[in-house]
Amino acid sequence: MAINLDVVILNVIGIVVGSLIVSPILWLVGKHFVGAEKAKFSDAFWIIFVGTVIAALSNVVFGQVFEGISAMIIGFIIQLILWLGLVKHFFDTETWGKAFVIAIVAVIVTAIIFAVIAAILVGIGMLTGWLPF
Repeated sequence: MAINLDVVILNVIGIVVGSLIVSPILWLVGKHFVGAEKAKFSDAFWIIFVGTVIAALSNVVFGQVFEGISAMIIGFIIQLILWLGLVKHFFDTETWGKAFVIAIVAVIVTAIIFAVIAAILVGIGMLTGWLPF
């Protein structure tokens, strides 16, 4: 199996940039739910970084072992448990439920922020003629 260096470089850049963008959101949500003494920014960064690296590796492994929907379902379940375990460990939540709530709220807040940014960029593009519509 050949390794495409372009894909590897883009994945590494994506992991680092994604970690830097999503970490503050996870940190603020974690701080709200478990307090500032348990939720540190460095912990949020490591949750995102390690989780993204392991998720990418598991996608490669399960994509090679299984095919189609079964690979996606197995990979999703393992990644979900992994992410919740990372949140539970680094933010020192007492229960898996609290880790789940932190993860869900962080995903919702991230989606809202990205949607607002996208709407602003599309609006600017339309006003300045960047977009053809």
